[in-house]
Parts: sequence; structure tokens; C-alpha cells
Amino acid sequence: MTQRVDLASVMDRLAIDEVVTGYARAVDDGDWAAYRALFAPGGRADYSSAGGIEGPAEEVADWLAEAMQLFPVRQHLIVNRLVRLADGGGWAADRAEVLADFVNPMRLDGGGAGGPVTAPNFAAAGRYTFALTRTARDGWRLTRVTVHEKWRHLSA
Repeated sequence: MTQRVDLASVMDRLAIDEVVTGYARAVDDGDWAAYRALFAPGGRADYSSAGGIEGPAEEVADWLAEAMQLFPVRQHLIVNRLVRLADGGGWAADRAEVLADFVNPMRLDGGGAGGPVTAPNFAAAGRYTFALTRTARDGWRLTRVTVHEKWRHLSA
């Protein structure tokens, strides 16, 4: 590889990391317009391992907007990101896959107001698979998000 391709690869990894972080923030903040904007046309998401739905990103965003009302406090932590760029044959890649672990503590809506939230009463964890493509207009965008939930805990 040339230094130019190596530099492009580093820049791609940073841009991909920004998409993954943007995904976590959009879900945690309930910013469904930002969630939708992270996907390439035809992008899909699969939350079926966590009891959710699989489908086009637009439909999944609508489902998430409804489902996440149960959890007004959310904080996704996406860690141990393994970024795999497709072989570009000596050129910058235009496809990538990210495997990343997640821990997602959330607070169920207790209907109470005021005071600080002291602890989550629901947590889930597992691994994401993010598939991405480089788009001409918007740069790196998600083509598929798959949640592989491994465990969950509900406390009183």
C-alpha cells in the first residue's frame, strides 16, 4: 500500500467511527431524524434478537421512537470496535463492517418528576454488526445494523 492509501484508510476509519458514535447518540437522544440520516438509501436494521423488528431504517426508526418511550433515560456505550475495510485493490475501500460490543443501561419510565436518576433498572448488552458503504453525497452511511443481544437484566 502507498502512504496515500494508508492515510485514506485512517481517515475512513475516523469517519466510520463518527457514524457509529452518531448512531448511539441518535438512539440515546431520541433523535430519529439523525438516526434516519445515518443510513444509505435502502438501509436496514435488525433488532429481532432483542425482541424488536427487522426492516427498512425508516420503519425501524418509527418503531424505536415508540418503543423507547418506555425508557426516557438511555446511555449506549459502544466499545471494542473492530473496523474491517473491504479490500480496495490498492485504492480506498468503499465498503466496511464494524463489529462492536455494547452495554445499554436504561431507566424505565416511572412517571416521577424531579430528582436525579440514581440507577438504571434495565440493562442490555451484546454486539452490533454495522455494515457501511461510502456514498457520493454523504460519505460513509449504514447499509445494515444488526443487534446481537447476549444478555439483559431487569432490577426492581
